[in-house]
Amino acid sequence: MGRPNVFSPEFDHSSEREGYRWRSARVGAGAGAKQIGGCVYELGDGEKTYPYHFHYAMEEWLVVLSGAPVLRGPDGDRVLRAGDVVCFPTGPDGGHQVAGPGSVLILSASQAPESIEYPESGKVGVRPPGKIFRMADATDYWEGE
Repeated sequence: MGRPNVFSPEFDHSSEREGYRWRSARVGAGAGAKQIGGCVYELGDGEKTYPYHFHYAMEEWLVVLSGAPVLRGPDGDRVLRAGDVVCFPTGPDGGHQVAGPGSVLILSASQAPESIEYPESGKVGVRPPGKIFRMADATDYWEGE
């Protein structure tokens, strides 16, 4: 079992997608966690972690480590500061998107199966198997049977 440090993380993952540039350290896995995920994200000004989304089976927490990240939630945007803790409950009330500048720790219950909705793009993700589907392709329960 490792001893990761959230203030001097060993970054092991990154994104270079326009608007979603970040680097991260999977500190939960590094600590040997099996049921709680933890990831430190370092975000530049205006860079986002992921598109606006919410989970149906997995609660998440956000802990601000440094900077002044902007949290976009169901009630609009708000600037956070170091030490702030926010809980994202399951369902639409837990919708969120985080933008820099700053570093944040996101903790999550590693629930499976899980589904994540991306309401602005009309998509839903399902894990397992780790696939993304368009809501517009929804069909009747009995179709194809």
